[in-house]
This record gives sequence, structure tokens and C-alpha cells, in this order.
Amino acid sequence: MKTFAESNFPGRLIAVEGLDGSGKSTQIYLLKRWLEAEGIKVYFSEWNSSELVKSATSKGKKRELLTPTTFSLIHATDFADRYERHLMPLLRAGYIVLCDRYIFTAFARDVTRGCPPDWVRGNYSFACAPDLTMFFKADLEVSLNRILEGRPKLKFFEAGMDLRLSTDPYESFKIFQGRILEQYMAMSKEFHFVTMDANENVETQQVIVRKLVSEKIDLKKFKRRSPLPLPPSLRDDHADHEKEEDKAA
Repeated sequence: MKTFAESNFPGRLIAVEGLDGSGKSTQIYLLKRWLEAEGIKVYFSEWNSSELVKSATSKGKKRELLTPTTFSLIHATDFADRYERHLMPLLRAGYIVLCDRYIFTAFARDVTRGCPPDWVRGNYSFACAPDLTMFFKADLEVSLNRILEGRPKLKFFEAGMDLRLSTDPYESFKIFQGRILEQYMAMSKEFHFVTMDANENVETQQVIVRKLVSEKIDLKKFKRRSPLPLPPSLRDDHADHEKEEDKAA
């Protein structure tokens, strides 16, 4: 599987992977803000966010109608839609694209749910590999505690309750996410993951993330030629200020 750089795309794609609660979403959000502050052309996309299938996925989850195969196909459709309509055009336009989860999420989750590995990979065979994939490896207890700090209980599918691993959602989470972790570790060398210690504090991890990105990608090539336009309210204020200065002159 070729990367976007190897496929001669002007842009570069950075993906983060990890268990639920690993802190990867926080890290890629902070990376996005930093790149924006540096004047870099950057775009962010997250897993399961295509408007094309978002409502169908939500309804299926609420009614518990999704089999592992259906779940897998819906996510593949979601990814294909975002890949063709958002990721590819921006990579051709020379952007750095940040993905909160990429195809490896499907490889790990869907296989854990019982889908054949070759079949799952075949559904994503059209996709290029990221230019940098950071895998945030956190202890299961750390991941679980981080989730519960933000909300009172685990989500049904997040805990793998659909697999009937345990009647206790916390125990089910540990079993399910533990199996997903095994899949990630098995893929790590094959897809050249950079493994991050996600048990570390946020600030320490972000320093390492920025260093990795700076070493892997020549950020100067992705600088905007002109600054971002001001929001309408600020633009109007700026124009009024210029008028006042003209009058004073």
C-alpha cells in the first residue's frame, strides 16, 4: 500500500489511531490548532462523520439492528464518501489532512467483531496509506477512566455489548478493547505505526507529536501564501479602523 507521498500527491495525510479513551482525539485537535497558528494549510476529518450515512448509522445503533457485517459496510461507505469528496481533493490541493481514525480502525474493530480480515481490507483497497500514523497506546484502565471522567456510563457499542462478551459493560469494555489492542499491535509493523505512550500527560505527548510531524513533513511547503481572511465582524471593524485612519491623515 503506497502512501500519498509515494503516490505523488502534493498534500500529506496524518492519521491517529488508538482505543476509545486513549486521548488521540485531544492530541490531533491540539496538532490542528498548532498547524493553523503556524499558517499551515490544514484540514481535519473524523471517523464516521459522512453526512451521507450518518443518520442511518445513528438509527441502526439506537435500535441495535446492525450486524458486524452491516456495521462494517456502513463504515466503509462513510469512509469512501469522505475519501472521495473531502480527503482526495484537499490532498490534491496541497493540504495537510489530519484524520482522527483511518482505515486501521476498521481493520481492528471489524475483525474483532468477527468479519474476515481479507474481506475487511478488500473494502478499503482503494485507499492510500497515511504518510504518518501515530498509534496512541494506553492502558485499558487509563482509557476507561478517561471516558468515565467525561460522561457517566459507557456507550453500548463502545463497550462491545453487541458481542455479548459480558453482562457488565465495564468488563465487556476491557475484553472488547483488549482484543482491538491485539489487532492494532499485530498491524503496527506492517503499516509502520509510530507508537505513542498515551499514558503520559497531554503536554508531554503534544511536544512529541509536533516534533514527529516536523521531522516527517517539510511544513514550509504547506504554508499559506496569504493569511486567512478575517471573519466578517472583524473584517468590518478593520475596514472602519482604516477609514478612521484615512480621516485622521
